[in-house]
Amino acid sequence: MTQNPLTAFFDAQRTAVEQTQHLTHDALEAQRTSIGAFADALEASSSLATSNAELSRGAVHAYFDALESTMPEGAAEFDELRELADESVDSATSAQSESIAAVVETLEESEAAYDEFAANYSEMVDASFESFLQAHEQLEHNVAVAAENVEETAEEFDASA
Repeated sequence: MTQNPLTAFFDAQRTAVEQTQHLTHDALEAQRTSIGAFADALEASSSLATSNAELSRGAVHAYFDALESTMPEGAAEFDELRELADESVDSATSAQSESIAAVVETLEESEAAYDEFAANYSEMVDASFESFLQAHEQLEHNVAVAAENVEETAEEFDASA
């Protein structure tokens, strides 16, 4: 089969379609990775929240210590306020940790569901692209045969003229 002027055109189309297929897979992988990264970032923020709570607890205790040191002996009791502050910090930290854990769990479930979706979608994309490329190859072959027939007919016409 001879090279016809449309061969470059078909090659460019095929390359574009193959690149689109690769980009589709890359986009699916990037989305999957971003879900996991977001869950990891949230888990890291949980330890940051705990550290922040301990810093806040220390600051409140230091404040009460400073106030207590400026008062005459026995003039004011700050132990109940310290306990109240500790309970508040513990309660807030617990609620925040539970919330973060729930969001992380939901993200992990979403990631699993997305993985299943992405696998099915990838199969469909690959099958669609494969079907298109097969049809494209057949079309290219048909155009090449038609071009050869036109060329042969032109040569026969020239020879008879």
